[in-house]
Amino acid sequence: MGRPTLAKYLNACQTFFRSRDRVHSPRRKKLIGDAGISFTNAFVASPLCCPSRASILTGKYPHNHHVINNTLEGNCSSRAWQKSEEAHTFPALLRTYGGYQTFFAGKYLNQYGHSEAGGVEHVPPGWNYWVGLEKNSKYYNYTLSVNGKPEEHGADYSKDYLTDVLANRSLDFLHFNTTKAPRETPTSTSREVLDDAFRKRWRTLLSVDDLVEKIVKSLEVRSELDNTYIFFTSDNGYHTGQFSLPLDKRQLYEFDIKVPLMVRGPNIKPNQTSQMLVANVDLGPTMLDIAGYNVNKTQMDGMSFLPVMVSKNVLWGGRVNSSSWRQTSWWSTRGRGAHVSDPASLCWDPGCAECFLPDCVCEDSYNNTYACVRTVAASSNLQYCEFDDNEVFVEVYNVTADPYQLTNIAKSIDQEVLEKMNHRLMMMQSCSGQSCRTPGVYDSRYKFDPRQDVSGPQLAAQQPPTEEEVRRWRRGDGGRKRRAE
Repeated sequence: MGRPTLAKYLNACQTFFRSRDRVHSPRRKKLIGDAGISFTNAFVASPLCCPSRASILTGKYPHNHHVINNTLEGNCSSRAWQKSEEAHTFPALLRTYGGYQTFFAGKYLNQYGHSEAGGVEHVPPGWNYWVGLEKNSKYYNYTLSVNGKPEEHGADYSKDYLTDVLANRSLDFLHFNTTKAPRETPTSTSREVLDDAFRKRWRTLLSVDDLVEKIVKSLEVRSELDNTYIFFTSDNGYHTGQFSLPLDKRQLYEFDIKVPLMVRGPNIKPNQTSQMLVANVDLGPTMLDIAGYNVNKTQMDGMSFLPVMVSKNVLWGGRVNSSSWRQTSWWSTRGRGAHVSDPASLCWDPGCAECFLPDCVCEDSYNNTYACVRTVAASSNLQYCEFDDNEVFVEVYNVTADPYQLTNIAKSIDQEVLEKMNHRLMMMQSCSGQSCRTPGVYDSRYKFDPRQDVSGPQLAAQQPPTEEEVRRWRRGDGGRKRRAE
C-alpha cells in the first residue's frame, strides 16, 4: 500500500450541534464520524470566513497571517496575501515536497477573483487542478475559475447547483462521472424567516451528504478508501436567532466559533470521540504530518493532532503527553462600522454594521473588536474574552457549568484565575510558530492589544506592567457586551 490519500471537506458556516448533526447529516456522520473519530472541542481562529480560511491554509493565527476580515482592504485574497502567504500553505508544501497531486473545488477566500487581485486568472500555488469560486458563496449564477479560465453558470438546478457541480468535478478528478441532486438554497427576513432560514440551511446539507457519499463510494470502488484520510469540518459557525441575533457570525460565543470536525483514515479506530482541544490552525500541520513532512520546518502556529487520532485512548489524548499538547487556543475579530450615524442607513445607529431588517438588529460595530482565549482540559473548560473598547470589557464563561454561555462570571471569578486567563491570552496573541505549540512563560513586557492582529505582536517598553494596566486586566463587569455605544 502506497502513501495515504488526503481528502478534506470544508463546509461553509456550519455550527457544531451536540445531537442534531446525526439527525440532519446521517450519511456524513456514518461515513466519516462513525468510521473514525469526532472531536467535540474543535474551534476556529476567527468566526469570520476569510480569516478562518486563511488560518486553515497557513496553519497560522490571524495575528500572524494578517487577514482581518472579508474585504480586500482587510487582506482577504489581496496581492499582499498572495505574495506573503500563498506559497507557504499546506497544499503548496504537499505538492512541492510531498509530490502530491492536489485538487481544489469550491469557495476559496471571499475576495478571490477580484479584479484588483489578479481576477479568476490567478491560480494559487499548490494546486494541480483548480476549480475556484469567484468571491463569496453562491448556489446559482456564479463564475468558476477552472485552472484560471472563467466558467459561467446560471440558475438551472439540473446543471448549475454549486454543491453538485463541485461533487461532479471531484469525481472527475477521481476519473468517475455521476449525476446531480439539486437542493434548495436559504433565504431570509424576521422571526418566521429565522425558522425558515434554519430549516433551509439544513436542506442544503443534503447535497453535502450526497457529495460525501459519492466520494467515499468512489474511493471504495477504486480500493483506495482504506488508505485515505477524510476530514470534514467548517470554517466557522453561524447563528440563526440565538441571543436575539439574526443571521450571521462574528460573535465570540460557541455557536459562531465551535465547528464539527470528523476524521477517518488508516490506524484510526471507528466510533471514537475526543474531547481534546483542537483548532483549525492544526489542520494543515496534521495533513503535513500524515504526508511525512516535518511541521517544525514551517512557520505554522498549529500542531499535528495525528498522535491523538491514533492513540489507544483518544478521549483525553491517551498516550499523548498532556504537558506537550496545547490545552489553550485563541481567536479574535475586528469590528466594522463608522463612529458616526449614517443618514443612508435605515437603522441610523452610529458605529454599526451588518444591520438586519425589519427589526434593525445590527450584527457588528466598530467596537466589536475582541480577542478570546479558551482553555479545555479534563478539569476545566473556561473562556476569557477582552474587548478593545473604552471599558476594556471582559466576558468569562465556565462552559462546563454553563454550556450555553448565559452567565458572565468575570465579576465573580477568582482573581487569580482571571489573571492567568489574561496572561494566557497575551501569550497566545504574541506567539509565532513553535511558541504557539508549546507551553510558554509569561513575559510581563507584552502588553495586550486586540488591534495587534493587524500589525503583529510588539513589545511594550522594557518594564513591568503599570498598576493601571494590572487593574485593567483584573476588571470584570457583569452582563453582556454592549454594542456600539
